[in-house]
Amino acid sequence: MPGGAGAGGAGTGVGVGTQPGRPGKPAQPPKSSKPPKPAEPSTPGGGSKPGGGGGTTNPPPNPPPGKPTPPPAPAALTLSAPQRAPADKRWCEKVTVEFRNTGGSPARSGTVTFATHIIGALGVDWATIRSSQSLPAPIAAGATRSETYTVCVESWRVPLGMRVETQDVSAVWE
Repeated sequence: MPGGAGAGGAGTGVGVGTQPGRPGKPAQPPKSSKPPKPAEPSTPGGGSKPGGGGGTTNPPPNPPPGKPTPPPAPAALTLSAPQRAPADKRWCEKVTVEFRNTGGSPARSGTVTFATHIIGALGVDWATIRSSQSLPAPIAAGATRSETYTVCVESWRVPLGMRVETQDVSAVWE
């Protein structure tokens, strides 16, 4: 019984537009051996290349709105040990200090404080006198600056046979 409902049963024949061996499935076109070509992305401004081909370039993206750039780190000074030298008066001495700014901002102003010890003839430390002078400002970030100060105490504090020694130096800065 050709073409109809015969010995094979109803619906088992190959119909027009169906795949052989699979009843009810439409036939698919034969596959090509070449893969399809991907579409090129388009950009604003026309053309398929970045920048739009119109001679203009896109500006770099703005930073995310919640992340402002952090301010530079504050100035951070380290001081060397004081280098002492005699001065022309026994109650004075020349003190050289090296200032190194390891911070991210310049040290614009400040004060250097000297702790000068008054030493007796037998080596007894009789007193410590503090004095202050200006910081050699500005000191740029990452820079090193050396300064020599003349540090004096009142002459009556250093009788004959006694001497001064500036043993400690500290600084404050802005």
